[in-house]
Amino acid sequence: MSASSPAEATAERFLAARQSAQGLADYPGPIPATLDEAYVVQDAALARMTEAVAGWKVGRILGDLADRYGCDRLAGPIFASTVATADAQSQGLVFAEGFGAVEAEFLFRIGTIPTAGKTHFTLEEAAGHIDAVHIGIEIASSPFAGINRHGPAVTVSDFGNNNGLLIGPAVPDWRSGAYADQPVTTRIDGEPVGSGTAAAFALGAIGSVRFLLENLIARGIAIKAGWWISTGAVSGVHPVTPGQKVDADFGPLGVLHCTIAAQEPR
Repeated sequence: MSASSPAEATAERFLAARQSAQGLADYPGPIPATLDEAYVVQDAALARMTEAVAGWKVGRILGDLADRYGCDRLAGPIFASTVATADAQSQGLVFAEGFGAVEAEFLFRIGTIPTAGKTHFTLEEAAGHIDAVHIGIEIASSPFAGINRHGPAVTVSDFGNNNGLLIGPAVPDWRSGAYADQPVTTRIDGEPVGSGTAAAFALGAIGSVRFLLENLIARGIAIKAGWWISTGAVSGVHPVTPGQKVDADFGPLGVLHCTIAAQEPR
């Protein structure tokens, strides 16, 4: 791919907008028609980042869009500076001129890396690479306000629409799978905005782990132990703006809190 390719140019414009915390009124280049084209943009941006990756978000692609794009999930990197342990003072940073949302999720941590040359996994094999599960909040945000209105390829192209991860307490006995039936409710400024369970996911949250391992291997990205996998919104994707207060209620597993604030230039 040449330095002047459309994918490279789109990646550079997204990175410039993220670094300056300025909004994008329009998509900054030709809109990718396929997920493969979108990952080319994402990989071009990733190659320009000097910051370490701390994990990956997995988002679900639902209904007709899954049929159209030939996949029911998407992936994007989560950078180390945007990851924090959740506490009473936690902030979720969103691009004030772009799109911002919160997602209550189960977070899986990679404990062991796959054997070299392995490209496909059963659900059991994927689970075998996990050493912990925590509750958490993904901060979904992009400088492009219309990112979620243009389909999953556009979402993929800007780091999967991720801008942070708040890590809550560990889920005990997660291998039993009981966590998947735990109702999770998200509240914004005290008002419930969505509820759900991970049991509603196709192939469960472990399906997100399997998808990500196979996705990264196919893209030639070396998987690292210690990476977090944010496995998908349990209670929905909920738009937020600076100043709002969010509660992600995982019942007996814990309640996480954060205040939404505007992302500043980096």
